[in-house]
Parts: sequence; structure tokens; C-alpha cells
Amino acid sequence: MHNVLGIIGGSGIYDLTGLTETRWVTVDTPWGRPSDELYTGVLPTPAGPLRMVFLPRHGRGHRIPPAEVNYRANVAAMKHLGVTDLLSVSAVGGLRADLPPGTFVIVDQFIDRTIARAKSFFETGLVAHVSMAHPVCPRLGDHLQRALASLQVPHVRGGTYLAMEGPQFSTLAESRLYRSWNCDVIGMTNMPEAKLAREAELCYASVAMVTDFDCWHPDHDAVTVEAVVSVLLSNAEKARSLVLGAAQALGADDHGAQCGCRQALQHAVITAPQFRDPEVVQRLKFVASRVL
Repeated sequence: MHNVLGIIGGSGIYDLTGLTETRWVTVDTPWGRPSDELYTGVLPTPAGPLRMVFLPRHGRGHRIPPAEVNYRANVAAMKHLGVTDLLSVSAVGGLRADLPPGTFVIVDQFIDRTIARAKSFFETGLVAHVSMAHPVCPRLGDHLQRALASLQVPHVRGGTYLAMEGPQFSTLAESRLYRSWNCDVIGMTNMPEAKLAREAELCYASVAMVTDFDCWHPDHDAVTVEAVVSVLLSNAEKARSLVLGAAQALGADDHGAQCGCRQALQHAVITAPQFRDPEVVQRLKFVASRVL
């Protein structure tokens, strides 16, 4: 199986040098339309051409708030276009003093505090339970770590991402609570994205770009959009270089087909075949045809 790299993040990371055969593609899914059209292209690598698919998580122009992103449609559209490895690039607040703005964190754990989002492709008529003990792909994380090291970008491998509902930033009490839980970064978008990627049998990894200290830090002003955007702009070129480095590595990676992420549904579907709702089965074939 040839690897196909999907990236969900800000539109600024799509302007990659050397990307050819580019076009915007409209995808309809059983769960509605994704945040925007998907931008596809081909990147030459020493091991051969690598197909890439990009999606602005909030839509071009940042039109959609975190709680209203159609996460199911976003992940389903990626799966439909053949994506095998999905990279999330997102802005976060830092919950540790040693993770200042400008630091990139390769997340390996999540705590989901979102409350108003559809979190599974599965439903009444077809039930499945996937493991989320290790929610990100270590193989993809290795590629990201090597790319960041070669770019000499300040980064940390491993960290817990607290996913909050938003769109408001944290209260001071909440920020202190999450620090007491040993969370490392806080954001609004990686859940249920990571859960849905696992259900769709995609290798998933998250790079969290720290833009601020949330509001817990006594020597820093409360979070403002202006401050976040300022750091985001300074990180944009680093993010593009990171995506390029990860893509080059993935082009030469022939171990993906054996990755456990791509077999996540192997023993997950629990509803007996004779009790499965045919309409639900048909809908789920969009992301889970391998086991259905």
C-alpha cells in the first residue's frame, strides 16, 4: 500500500514548494460536508511521488468555531481520498513553564473535556469499541521528531493534550486544575478528531504549536487573539518545513501497511452480523469497508 499523507490544520501550511498536480476537491460524506474543499497534490520525494491531501480545519478564512467543526466529515473525507497517515497541526496553550510560546509538542495522550460533539462513526445498529490507550501513531511520531530535530525547532516528544470545548479560553481556576492533572498543552480541536481517526483506521499524529501560556502564568497577560495570531504567523514557516520533512520521510516508509493503527477495527465491531442495521452498515462502509 502506498502512503498518502493528510494534513488538517491552518491554510498557511499548504503553500509547499514543489507540490504539483494541485487542485481543490469537493467531497460529500454520509455525515455531511467537511470544513472546506480538500486541497490535493503530489510531492516528489527520493523514494517516489507522495500524494498529499490538505484540509483547513476551520474552513478557509477561519469561519467555523471548534465546537461546530464537522469532525466526522473531515476524517471521513480524508479516508475517502485514500489518506493513510493523518497529521494534525494545531495551536495550543502551554500549561508548563518549560513549554514557552514557539515550542512544538508531539502529543501522545489526550484528555477529552469536550461535551457537545459527535464522537463516533458508529451508532445504534452497528456498535464498535476501538482502543484509545495509545491514541497516536508512534511511527508517524518518529518521522515528526526527526524532522523537527533536523530543523532545529524547539520541540518536545510526548505530552498530554487537554481538549476543551471552547470557544472561550480557560478560566484561571480551570487552567490551574488542568495543570494539577499534569496536562502539558490545551486546545479545542484534537478531540474527537483523534478518536475518529482511530475508528477510520488512520495513522494519526498531532503536532501542537504553543502560542501562549494560557492564563495560569502570573508573569504573562491573559490570552488574547492578537498574541496567539502573532505567534502563529511566526510558526507558519516552521510548520510548512515540518510537513515537508515528514512527507519526505513518509515517502520512503514501507512499514505503514503493518502498522497496528490500520488494523484498529479488527476486533472492535461487536454487533452480531444478523442484528446489524443495513442502512448503518452502508453508511459505515465509507470509512470501515475493510471490516464490513
